[in-house]
This record gives sequence, C-alpha cells and structure tokens, in this order.
Amino acid sequence: MSETEINKQQLVSRLPDPEESENIIHNPPTDELRAFSADLETTTEFESPSYVSIEKSRNAEKTKNRIDDEFDAADWKFINEALESANESELVCVDRQVGRHPENSYVCRYYVPKWYSRIALSLSKLLEPADLTREPDFHTVQLPSWEETQIRILPEQGFTVVAGSDYFGEAKKSFLRLFMYYSKQQGGLGLHAGSKQVRLETDDGMETIGQLFLGLSGTGKSTLTAHGLWLDDPEDATMLQDDVCALRPDGIVAGSEGRGLFIKTHCLDEETEPGIYNAATDESAILENVDVASDGTVYFDSDRYTTNGRAIIQREQLASAGEEIDLPKVDQVFFITRNPAMPPVAKLSPEEGAIAFMLGESVQTSAGDPTAAGKSIRVVGTNPFIIGSEGKEGNRFRDLIADLDVECYVLNTGSVGSTDIGVQDTITLLRAIVRQDVQWETDMTTNLTVPVDVPDMDVIKFDVEANLEDCEATLDDLRRDREQYLEKFDDLDDDIKEALY
Repeated sequence: MSETEINKQQLVSRLPDPEESENIIHNPPTDELRAFSADLETTTEFESPSYVSIEKSRNAEKTKNRIDDEFDAADWKFINEALESANESELVCVDRQVGRHPENSYVCRYYVPKWYSRIALSLSKLLEPADLTREPDFHTVQLPSWEETQIRILPEQGFTVVAGSDYFGEAKKSFLRLFMYYSKQQGGLGLHAGSKQVRLETDDGMETIGQLFLGLSGTGKSTLTAHGLWLDDPEDATMLQDDVCALRPDGIVAGSEGRGLFIKTHCLDEETEPGIYNAATDESAILENVDVASDGTVYFDSDRYTTNGRAIIQREQLASAGEEIDLPKVDQVFFITRNPAMPPVAKLSPEEGAIAFMLGESVQTSAGDPTAAGKSIRVVGTNPFIIGSEGKEGNRFRDLIADLDVECYVLNTGSVGSTDIGVQDTITLLRAIVRQDVQWETDMTTNLTVPVDVPDMDVIKFDVEANLEDCEATLDDLRRDREQYLEKFDDLDDDIKEALY
C-alpha cells in the first residue's frame, strides 16, 4: 500500500472479515465483552466494572491525519504493519452507529484484540447498535500493545489506526472526529459542543429555545448542558448531546452519541451534580481510571491514577437527558472560557462570535495534556479534532450563525481577576439570558456587550476593570496577543479579524 494508490476499498479488503475470519468474535453482547475483560476489572460497590488504562489521556502530539499532515514512508509502513498484525490477532469486532439524522449517521466498525475487550465494551455502551444492512462508513483498528504510540487517520477513507494506547477516548474520538469532518463536507460544521433544549412558558404559550455549549473537556460543558436551570413544570431543560454535534445549514444540530455519555468524574459531587452522579453510580456505568478500592469503594475525589477519571454513563439513567439526540433548531451558542480578563458573560455579534470560535480561550485540562493542566490554552472551536483549515471553519461558523440568526455569547466559568464565578452565578446568568431578563450595555473597558442588570444577581461585582490589577495594560497585552494569534490563520476572513475584541 502506498499513498498514490490507496482507496477505501483497498483498505477494507486488508482488514480481517468479521463474517469469515476464525480469529474474530463479531458483535458479542455486552455481558460477553465484560466477561472477556474480567481479569482487568475491579467491581465497584455499585456492581459496575472499573478499569485502569496505561494511557490516561489522548496523545494529540502523536496523532496525524492525511489532510493536515504529510505521510511519509514510515507512516505507510506503520499502517501496513498494523493491518498485518490485526490479521494475525484474536480480535473482537463491534459495529456501532454515530448519529441518527438521515444525512448525518455513520456505521462504525471497530477492531481490538480480545484481551482489551473492555474498550469495545465501553464503545458499545456509548454508541447505538448499527444498522447491519449498511456497509460500514468508518473503520478503526486499535492495537494497544504496540511498542510505539501512533495514531494515523485517513479521513477520506474513513479509516483510523490507534496503536500503543489503551485509552478508550482514542476509540471514541476516532469516530467522532470523522463524524465532524464528514458533516463539514455536507456544508455544515462539526462542533465539540453539548446541545440542550429549554422550554419556557410565555404569554403566547410554550416556547422552545435551542442552545449549544462549546468548551474544552473539563471546563463545565457537561455540567451546564445537563443543568435544569431551576425550572419548574411545565418548564424544563433537556440535554440532547454532551460532546459532539454537527450544525447543519438547515439549522438542525445533528447529535452523535445515542446511547451513553463519556463524562469526567474527578471531584464529581452528588450535591452539585446529582443527575450525573446518580448515573455514574448506577450499575450500568463503566468507570475508567477512577480510584476504586479492592472492596469496591469508589473515590471520585482521588487523583490516585489521574485527574482525568472518566465514566461511560447511560442516557436513560440521566434524568435531564432527552430521548432524542438531534436539536431541531439552535437559538443560542455559548463559548465557555476561563480567561480571568473576561466578564462572566458577554453578548457577541456574528463576527465576534467567529472571533470567540477562533480564539477558543480556556485553560488546559487533564483530558488533553495532564502535564499542562491549569495553563492557558487556545484551541480553535475549543475542538482539538478539526481536520482541514481552521480559518475556513471560522468563516463557516460566522456564515451559519448569521444565516440562522443565532445569538452568540462568551461565558466565563472561572474567575474575573481573583473573583470566582460559581456554578450558581453561571446558572443565574443562563436562566436570565434564556428568559431575556438581562439588561445589556457596552462596557467601555473591554468594548464588549455585558450585563448590567440581572435578576437575583449582583453582576457589578464581576466588573473587569474593578477586578483586574493594572487593567488597561493587561487588556492591551491580551489584545496584541490575540492579534498575533489570529494572524496565523491566512484563510480567516478579514472582516472577522477586524471584529477582534
């Protein structure tokens, strides 16, 4: 196989056929997958399985895709050797489906050595069973015991090889990454975002508002997407998706994960996140890299293995999760940041929204690089899985939200200076925004549209100028830094760059 002669059919023909190969167990039930990994399991006090992986996070620096990276002879040699190894190994193969929308659903075929069936178990509990009358759209081969960690992606062929990592997140993202890429080819945009539907009682009857929350893992995306906003019946807030969606040109936001959610568990608290906590402590959950004692006692607060402890939970166990995964219409987009020089929330124009998309300002979390956790970071779209031009993604985002008349906000879930923004503060703001109870004004210090009056909240205490030492110099430095950052995106439209705040 070489880069000049490769196509999808040739790749697929190199994979072992799950229907004919004697070395493959095809689509075994989840209880069998669990039994295959019994030697690796610690059973929790909730009767759920818990596993500890060698790799504790994704290996972004060891990941290459053929759209953005040059593949040399060593890359093709690696892919060839990985396929040869797969044909010589005892494997399990599971077929699952990403998405439900007729034009945004994909059959995913996943291969992994039987010894690592726990990864296939997690994938089976996260994604829905596939329509087996369809041919697979995406293929992933994961070989955890490979000596060197390498992840290689052939987007146009829908093909991924994950070697040298036993982290489940690599399997999950191998398919969701392609889901987003293929959505972009259809004129939409894949988003690392949670989706939510809020129903409010108005003088004209019930009104439905669709929301998206974009943020890096560990910044509060799951918490805010799942939160009920303290609404009382008949009003409610329903989480549709937690991680990856696709904004389509017709305004529908297609979901990806139909059966489960992959959540962070470090410091998971029953009082502040009761719904997620209850789902994570149900027997249907799967824990990964969580501190579980030999007697099954679970310690979510512990960092014994990592602060990137995870759980696959079932949607049906989460009261705030809806049965549907597609959002019929999006009205509001929130970019989650933890930049201490930003107000708790600001309302953005479409161009400013595209700036927020491009800046992707936050702090590094253990989900990306545990060694850099807590440091400032910028990731376009808060999406580390973009394939192709990032500048063009910013242009596409601006065009879509302008055409669909979507409101954009940047939401700070960290602090303003040293003044912490608590979850209660953020929920108060979100509740007021969705009810249109916020009085907005232009802040002359930041040149952003910020709230000056919010019911049940002293929003003035979060004033940027009052909370930042040497505010003018800090904001001037931040603006220059942002300008330099945006200059590297040659494909980003000038009118977006000129909207820099």
